[in-house]
Amino acid sequence: MTDTLGGLVTIALLIVLLAAAYVPLGDYMARVFTSTRHLRVERGVYRLTGVDPDAEQGARSYATSVVGFSLVGIVGLMALLVGQAALPMDRGLPGMPWWMSFNTAVSFVTNTNWQSYAGESTLGFTAQMAGLAVQNFLSAAVGMAIAVALIRGFVRARSGTLGNFWVDLTRATLRILLPLSVVAALLLLAGGVVQSFADTTVQTLAGHPQVLTGGPVASQEAIKELGNNGGGFFNANSAHPFENPTALTNFLEVFLILVLPVALTRTLGTMLGHRRQGVAVLGVMTILWSVSLAVTTWAEVGAHSAAGRAAGAAMEGKETRFGEWASALFAVATTGTSTGAVNASHDSLTPAGGGTVLVNMMLGEIVPGGVGAGIYGILVMAILAVFVAGLMVGRTPELLGKKISARQMTYVALYTLTTPALVLVGTGTAIARSDTAEAMGNPGGHGFSEVLYAYTSAANNNGSAFGGLTVTSDFLQITLALAMLLGRLVPIVLVLLLAGSLAEQGKVPATAGTLPTHTPLFVGMLVGVIVIMTGLTYFPALALGPIAEALA
Repeated sequence: MTDTLGGLVTIALLIVLLAAAYVPLGDYMARVFTSTRHLRVERGVYRLTGVDPDAEQGARSYATSVVGFSLVGIVGLMALLVGQAALPMDRGLPGMPWWMSFNTAVSFVTNTNWQSYAGESTLGFTAQMAGLAVQNFLSAAVGMAIAVALIRGFVRARSGTLGNFWVDLTRATLRILLPLSVVAALLLLAGGVVQSFADTTVQTLAGHPQVLTGGPVASQEAIKELGNNGGGFFNANSAHPFENPTALTNFLEVFLILVLPVALTRTLGTMLGHRRQGVAVLGVMTILWSVSLAVTTWAEVGAHSAAGRAAGAAMEGKETRFGEWASALFAVATTGTSTGAVNASHDSLTPAGGGTVLVNMMLGEIVPGGVGAGIYGILVMAILAVFVAGLMVGRTPELLGKKISARQMTYVALYTLTTPALVLVGTGTAIARSDTAEAMGNPGGHGFSEVLYAYTSAANNNGSAFGGLTVTSDFLQITLALAMLLGRLVPIVLVLLLAGSLAEQGKVPATAGTLPTHTPLFVGMLVGVIVIMTGLTYFPALALGPIAEALA
């Protein structure tokens, strides 16, 4: 009873704090991306990089900038990781192997932060700060820029431009992510998260020396959660007591994971000049997230597995300082937002709990989705929903004053097919290889779930791992990196082309036949479209993994 009351109070307090931040933070971000004023520090950045901040870019130019920036980031980060032995504060560690550096560089540049290595025994402090932490900021800022570009596509009429990628990137980093991360890092530091530049050697009770790895953890933990990145400074990620020492810091990290995706729905409504539209989008996200949280918590707290029933609690793979309620809340928050941080082993979740967090990612990371990615992902699904509605009543579909034609639906169709193709082809290819069985931590349906989870996490740019699959082979390093790269850049390019096609149109006035997209009716329709699309796409794969395991 005490655990139940504590869990419910935690969820209620989280909702209250998110609601308190919703309006001021959401409106502030809208002002950031609509302001015509450049700060002095931003003008300095533009001069150094040769950017004209007042120049506008079309969809193709904006997309070229995003892709080029990402590819340069991958090459630069790879060079830093491979050559880390020559860097200061390398802690005496060698450079990262070639394919592992490729996998890691792609992972952090694409906001996935999938890790096939143990952070504390692989990377020095400079590689963590100058490499990984920098990309934590930049990859999150890229996601925000894409979301804003799509919103401009709906707002603008007869326009050939979507803004300036370099301005959007700079503002997202300097005006939003950096100041919020400083505050978050100070709070985490006050809560006991480590922040140092040295390892500490202590004597154990047995009289032997033991090295306790330190490092700039609090500063990296802040942007890791706030930017929905997820890479852990330590191998145990947010289950490690140096990253997440108490129930209070755990609560703060969950809040940081959710606050920007939630507030961006207010930004959407404010920039559109139709705040009820932002509330409707938030409603869809809330319904799906609440169902996921209820099912996962029920599965974990009720110990709905043979091992859990035998032990009296489903505590395998969980930290006792958090318990089942907080572990379930963290798992749903992280898989619903493309964060990928974990405070428990998802491999040890019950079949129903593990299956639910897997479905969170399969929904397309829109519950409420990653920073920026959640907004542009759910707007694409909204276009699909109005198209389906238009087919039902025989009308040309419209969304936010823009007609949805064959051109827009082509981009939407390619967007919705890209990630499932990467997940299912990658999983099928891996399962067909004989050496994959050796990498799987478990046989049967659970082992299949490990492989399916890995490719789902990679292609959806989540980054969390089930925990039982060893992914150090060249095949898994390369294919998972390709899934991350294509799963990020291909949808982004399609979204920007979609935004450009919308911006070129004029505004269509609402008529008596226009489907309102801010009403409970449309919210229910959009939820139905998302669930049906996911079910039709992934049910066969789920039936071979978590469903089969749960029924067994």
